Amino acid sequence: MSQSLKLIKEHASNPKFWLIIGVGVAGIVVLAETRRRTLRNKTPKQYFGAFLERFELLPFPQLPPPAAKQPLSALTFAINDTFDVKDYVTGFGNPTWKSTHKAAEKTAVVVTALLKSGATCVGKTVVDEFSFGISGENKYYGTPTNPRMPSCIPGGSSCGSAVAVAAGLVDFAVGTDTTGCVRIPAAFCGIFGFRPSHGTVSTIGVLPNAQSLDTIGWFARDPSILHRVGHVLLQLSSVETKRSRRIIFADDLFQLSKIPTQRTINVIGKAIENMSGYQDPKHLNLCQYIDSKVPSLRLHERSTDVQNETSILKTLSSVMLSLRGYEFKTNHEEWVKSLKFKLGYSVSDHVIAAISTVYDNIKALYKVRTEMRRAFQSLLKDDGILVIPTVADSQLKLNTNKGFSSEFQDRTFALSSIASVSGCCQVSIPLGYHDGCCVSISFVSFHGADKFLLDTVLDIYSTLQEQVSVGSDYSPLPDISGNRETSELLKEKGNAAFKERQWSKAISYYTEAIKLNGTNATYYCNRAAAHLKLGGFQQAAKDCSEAILLDKKNVKAYLRRGAARESLLRYEEALEDFKHALVLEPQNKDASLAEKRLRKLMS
Repeated sequence: MSQSLKLIKEHASNPKFWLIIGVGVAGIVVLAETRRRTLRNKTPKQYFGAFLERFELLPFPQLPPPAAKQPLSALTFAINDTFDVKDYVTGFGNPTWKSTHKAAEKTAVVVTALLKSGATCVGKTVVDEFSFGISGENKYYGTPTNPRMPSCIPGGSSCGSAVAVAAGLVDFAVGTDTTGCVRIPAAFCGIFGFRPSHGTVSTIGVLPNAQSLDTIGWFARDPSILHRVGHVLLQLSSVETKRSRRIIFADDLFQLSKIPTQRTINVIGKAIENMSGYQDPKHLNLCQYIDSKVPSLRLHERSTDVQNETSILKTLSSVMLSLRGYEFKTNHEEWVKSLKFKLGYSVSDHVIAAISTVYDNIKALYKVRTEMRRAFQSLLKDDGILVIPTVADSQLKLNTNKGFSSEFQDRTFALSSIASVSGCCQVSIPLGYHDGCCVSISFVSFHGADKFLLDTVLDIYSTLQEQVSVGSDYSPLPDISGNRETSELLKEKGNAAFKERQWSKAISYYTEAIKLNGTNATYYCNRAAAHLKLGGFQQAAKDCSEAILLDKKNVKAYLRRGAARESLLRYEEALEDFKHALVLEPQNKDASLAEKRLRKLMS
């Protein structure tokens, strides 16, 4: 009998013995739970704090030929904490909500559509409490780290989704946009953010904030992915409709922006100068136009000491926020009031204000919305694109929530209210970097013109990038603090995809890593390896040449460039590469075999 069993037998009748055993087991359990929580708490930092939960929802199987290939095949995406996933509790960015609700019985329609199109969902992301904030600072789940500006807020409410895309953790992400909740974080994180026309994407299975304003938006780093996701969610036809485009600058709104107006106008003006199908840009005082076309708005004007043209936008944003408050109250008043004493602790001041306000002019609010849609339909018709700043101010520093100025909110909501109240579609487009902050502009088009707007972005963006790099005071997004860490993470994701024989996906990851850090020879060399697998020999040779310029002792780059040149029948150049690799590594078997093979072939 072992010593342990003897000890148990001798003291089995002693209560103190079992008390000691119990305390010991409890200690082990506590240590194990502490370790589990510690590991769990470390996870958000590893992923820039973007995720609440990591899981994997695999795409639906690809149908055999002649069925078309799934349009989002091999892409990954994330969803924010307002989307239902079967067997998971949708948390609304608030732990009290999560603890008082059951797991979803079905998955949101949008998520299912993306899975059917070949994409893989990898988790849920942080959202401002009840989708009410615009900062991205959630006091319960933390603030996701803005990969472009780590010391600044990421913007909200769909903050986690924006950060996951900007950090290269996913190919795209979806979120909700009610009062700017996709467009604002897209601008602050330097990525694309699309708010579709109101009512065009299903909100079934998504927690409502305010139905007359709610939309399902999405983020991407690349305009082609933004375009592909749009075609799936909007169920668009791939048929091209040729039409001209009228660019209209809202000059008065650019006066709100801290980026000088002329620089943005020059970038866009130069971009369309030599492009076919674009008319000469027009200029408009949008506030005057709204004032003349939306008479119901005058009934809501506040009496202030100073009246100016942009005060009409403050009135418009007031209408937007009142609509949101009224509809949020209608949706969730019963739950909020049922909390009683918990109310002050778990719900933000905005939510409390929404629930406690008496809305006695609700019909007038809806009338403004109707008139706004009619006014913008008349302005933009079927070929107009309104150009406005996405946000007026640069990103605030972290932990400024308590000092969140009313001026910052007023200026931010003034711009976001245009599409929110009119129901138009809007896309936020990154334009680089200026004076330490991300720069973006927005294109707005009429309700229902989503394909037209997505096609426009795809058509014009590369030319915009060229103008940013050569024709303006903006600069491409630099390799700021945090970007090296992000690029290394992207490289590792590329390596993992390469091992899984997902060559195209690997190329995408390496490309994003290069965008963040274009001085790393390994990124070019690794991308070359993936291009070789896909038969992209010219691109592989080009990448290897870049790698060699950065690191003249990169043996793999010489070997891969030699392989690419051999496949292109450039035998002499290939031979020189293999010989150079042998000079650097005389014992390299691959280089030795390749050199012998080529000499034999050439003889």
